[in-house]
Amino acid sequence: MGTPSVAVLDYGSGNLRSAVRAVERAGADVTLTSDFDTALEADGLLVPGVGAYAACMAGLREIKGDRIIGRRLAGGRPVLGICVGMQILFARGVEHGVETDGCDEWPGVVERIQAPVVPHMGWNTVEAPEGTQLFAGVEGERFYFVHSYGVRDWTLQTNDRTKAPLVTWAEHGGDRFVAAVENGPLWATQFHPEKSGDAGAQLLRNWIATL
Repeated sequence: MGTPSVAVLDYGSGNLRSAVRAVERAGADVTLTSDFDTALEADGLLVPGVGAYAACMAGLREIKGDRIIGRRLAGGRPVLGICVGMQILFARGVEHGVETDGCDEWPGVVERIQAPVVPHMGWNTVEAPEGTQLFAGVEGERFYFVHSYGVRDWTLQTNDRTKAPLVTWAEHGGDRFVAAVENGPLWATQFHPEKSGDAGAQLLRNWIATL
């Protein structure tokens, strides 16, 4: 079997050290890279992301990250998006009236959360669906969120032609948003597993176990 290899995609978005360390601790060999082939060939690809949607997409496109993600998924190769790294997988993001095209792996719009207090910052529980692999053993745990934007409406219709994605929800200030998605080789979380203590570590181990 050997140890699975994970590439953490470096496209100029934020502090990646904590993500690298967390994935290493969860049992993978980790390479921090912006190289097309390295990111393409690893057993798993982790796409982090902090900050503004438009800036993240610009950085991603600069290293052809959108093409790396698309090509990996076409070959059934696992990808995990975290925080803005999840948001950029949707069709578009709207921030301060500016619309930016995302990777369009899923339909949907990333928009400001409609809650009295934004950003949503701190620990929160999630509503994980029946059959989840990502949250196996940590369904009832709390995870660490820090974000002002999210996907508030899941619009993908599969009409039973393909297996419907498993969507996990969370709530903040009365507003519901997508907290995680499991969709074949493409998984993603709005929260930060690398900042979520033991629960986040178990979640990363669950992902690495699929590689």
